[in-house]
Amino acid sequence: IGEAWVVHERNVVADGPHAGRTLGELAEQFGEALLGTRASAETGTRFPLLIKLLDCAAWLSVQVHPDDRQAVELEGPGQVGKTEAWHVVKAEAGAQLISGLKPGTLPVSLERAIREGTVVELAQYHDVQGGDTLLTHAGTIHALGPGLLIYEVQQTSDITYRIYDWDRPQDAGRKLHIEQAVAVSNPHATGQVSHLSPLEDGDRRILTCCRYFSLELLGAQTKPVQLDTAGASFHALTVIEGEMQVEAGGWSETLGLHRTLLVPANCGPYSIAPRGKYRALKAAVA
Repeated sequence: IGEAWVVHERNVVADGPHAGRTLGELAEQFGEALLGTRASAETGTRFPLLIKLLDCAAWLSVQVHPDDRQAVELEGPGQVGKTEAWHVVKAEAGAQLISGLKPGTLPVSLERAIREGTVVELAQYHDVQGGDTLLTHAGTIHALGPGLLIYEVQQTSDITYRIYDWDRPQDAGRKLHIEQAVAVSNPHATGQVSHLSPLEDGDRRILTCCRYFSLELLGAQTKPVQLDTAGASFHALTVIEGEMQVEAGGWSETLGLHRTLLVPANCGPYSIAPRGKYRALKAAVA
């Protein structure tokens, strides 16, 4: 399986009193209590984030996404843009990704390359390793390379404009979107790879933050970690190493590798107890 959508509005709740209902339905019903004041102010009762795990065995297509204004102009009312962030969970030796273009690339050169299928000649390649993080704003040309296991958090949008697909055959599900890509691609936009310094036992580390989301790394071996939604945003917790136990008033949930728990905004204070060494990612609305 190359791509798993682990948090999104069509998620089906696994257990508890709302088992079998979708996250989107619960967001409509409970609004701010589930989503939080920040999310409600930004997107109303629509669930605002989409979180994926991507297992890349070959180069993914070279893509670009629109911003909020461009999404409405090109795709219609109610559409939103797509700013996203990647956290490299695992990387094979020599793994690379594309983010942005070579410095000094002119708009006319970019448009010609998009139309002629030569955009990879202008692309900026980045060597990455496990623990690296990269924020990709809308308008940035990008692609993931082979040998990467990626955690991705993004706006709730599935608008992707493919620019180049490594000469693979096009079909109904893998078309190129040349005119849209020309309209939204920013030749000056590029992502900066942030490298992770070692975590202490019980440490928390902000990996990246933008107007749409924040992404934080949690890690411990013996010490509990205390968190608080404070009513501002839900917390989406995904384990990327080991196992942990999440506890709040009257409930607890044990999460193993690659499992995800959504903590509602009205939860308030809660704690994470390690069950051996673990690392987890926490996404929230910024």
